[in-house]
Amino acid sequence: MASLLIVDDDPTLLDVLAELFSVMGAHFASTAEEALGRLSKEEYDVVVTDISMPGLSGEALLGFIKTHSPGTPVIFISGAIDGERAERLRVKGAFDYLQKPFRLPEIYEKVALALEHRRRRAGP
Repeated sequence: MASLLIVDDDPTLLDVLAELFSVMGAHFASTAEEALGRLSKEEYDVVVTDISMPGLSGEALLGFIKTHSPGTPVIFISGAIDGERAERLRVKGAFDYLQKPFRLPEIYEKVALALEHRRRRAGP
């Protein structure tokens, strides 16, 4: 079973995504600091994170992930992302991003693509 970490400070969004990804064994964090604690103990197949949160940003979280688990795809979700920021995140190693509000099939498809990408890179 795939392991997924979703990081966002919006409890309503976390509840919705918990239901959507319930079959994947998803874990959740409401801050990047909480996510760092989880990531230091466990490796995830995909991380979905907000960019702007109180405390540490999602962009800083990406740096940690790419240093400690470079094969883990990171998908950003944000209410405000422009082309320049999106390109900067891709250069830093982000797999993809979604603009909030997004439709649930969109995020499900992005996660599925990220899982497939990870499987292909891991080999047989």
